[in-house]
This record gives sequence, structure tokens and C-alpha cells, in this order.
Amino acid sequence: MMKESSFIVCRCEEVTMEQLESAYQSGCCTSRQLKMKTRATMGACQGRVCRRLIETWLYEHDPKASPNAELLSCRPPIRPITFGCLAKGES
Repeated sequence: MMKESSFIVCRCEEVTMEQLESAYQSGCCTSRQLKMKTRATMGACQGRVCRRLIETWLYEHDPKASPNAELLSCRPPIRPITFGCLAKGES
């Protein structure tokens, strides 16, 4: 059985719940500060997979925190591309 602390929050950067907890305990109290400390949301998906999970986790830990303080951005690709084009090596 997997321990909660080894639960991977950000798959792209392999950030675990334990790393998130550690960063929070060291004083990172906004999602942006957690991002800068752990690199969560900085991987290939740019937070499209883990951003909401991290923000939810943070506000459950600190209900008094403003939900609008330093929100993380989601950056879509400059130009969308299909998987078929990627497989063929086209751009």
C-alpha cells in the first residue's frame, strides 16, 4: 500500500505530497510560492493536470487564505497540434 506522503501530486516534475508538506512547513503559503519551491506545475503540462489539486490542497490546509492570492496560470501551447502530427514529426 502506498503511503500518502509518497503520493505524486505533479507527475511531470515528480513532486510528492511530502515535498508539498515540507515546502508549506518552510513558509510557502501561496500556490505560487509552492510552485517556486517544489517546481510543481512547471513540467510539460504547465499545470493543466496538477494546478487545481495543488490549489485545493493549499486552501484545505489554510481555509483563511484568500483563494485569489497568487493564482497559478495555465499556459496552453502556442499553437495546438494533433497527436497524429506529432507522430509523423510534423509541426
